[in-house]
Order: sequence, then structure tokens, then C-alpha cells
Amino acid sequence: MASAIVRSGIRSAIRSGVSTPRASPASKRTFASHGHHDEAAEASKWEKITYLGIATCTILAVVNLSKGHPHHEEPPAYPYLHIRNKEFPWGPDGLFEVKHH
Repeated sequence: MASAIVRSGIRSAIRSGVSTPRASPASKRTFASHGHHDEAAEASKWEKITYLGIATCTILAVVNLSKGHPHHEEPPAYPYLHIRNKEFPWGPDGLFEVKHH
């Protein structure tokens, strides 16, 4: 397909006597990003959307974190959960456990 287009361009250039083939306006490629939009206005719009999203997420986080949550009762202290056959070098409690006084 591409070779047919090239051959057609070469033939038309030879017929017209022009040494360099010119692209016709119909075959000129236009890109979608090359629109008539103002880039500054588009950037400003997305900046406002970003700040609105940040504010919305912050408000939702504050509302969700300020709600109370249920506190469950402490499970009974079963003796088989805390078996110590030998004392630790640092004392009866574990190294990272809360000491019960």
C-alpha cells in the first residue's frame, strides 16, 4: 500500500516536472492533540479538578475517622495461651509485651 502511494507521488512529480514531490492538503496528516484548545485553560481545569478531589478525599477521611467504632470485650486469659516453660533472660514477661503490674 505504501509503495503504491510512493509510486503515485513519483509519477505525478515526473508528469508535472517538479523535482520534489509535494503533499496534497488532503493527504496531510493531522493529529488529535493538535486541536484548537487552549492548553493553559485545560491545565487550569485539571488543576481545579485535582484540588476538588483532594478536598473531597480529605473531608471523607475526616468523617470516616471521626466516627466511633465498637470496642470488643477482652478475651478471657486462657492459661494455655501464655505457656512459659523456661524464664526469659530479661524477666517473666516477653520482650515486647506490656508489663502487667
